[in-house]
Amino acid sequence: MNHLLQRRLERANTLYLDLLDTMPPEHLGSYLRDLPSDTIGHQLWCVLGARESFPKAARAGEWQGFTSPVARDGSTDAATLRSAFVQTAADVDGWVAGIDAADEDSLRYVLALLEHETQHQGQLIRYLYGLGIDRPHTWQQQYALDEDF
Repeated sequence: MNHLLQRRLERANTLYLDLLDTMPPEHLGSYLRDLPSDTIGHQLWCVLGARESFPKAARAGEWQGFTSPVARDGSTDAATLRSAFVQTAADVDGWVAGIDAADEDSLRYVLALLEHETQHQGQLIRYLYGLGIDRPHTWQQQYALDEDF
């Protein structure tokens, strides 16, 4: 089970890295027009924070509060975000690899983390369409974007 979760979280990380590598960095500060929304960069900041906060909670046996490896105001710096995605992916991979199959609390946190990442990917797809930003190829493959149905 751990290996399957690690592969799925690795895929999520690849999607985020591809987004950062293909999206013009000036879009990190973009909001959805005429809708209540946060910025694209703040969406990514939240993903990074969950990657830091969920393992802490699992290890402690209860929620320890939300922290992110990137300052909220650093969410418009593509290089900083990319570096944090690489580091947090390695940290999460190590955490998941060490979870005992009988540790249901930790497994619940891993599943919650995966759900959280997927939820943010769905939100980011709305940003990409709403702002007219090209969707990375990996996102198109993962979510069958831009295909005729």
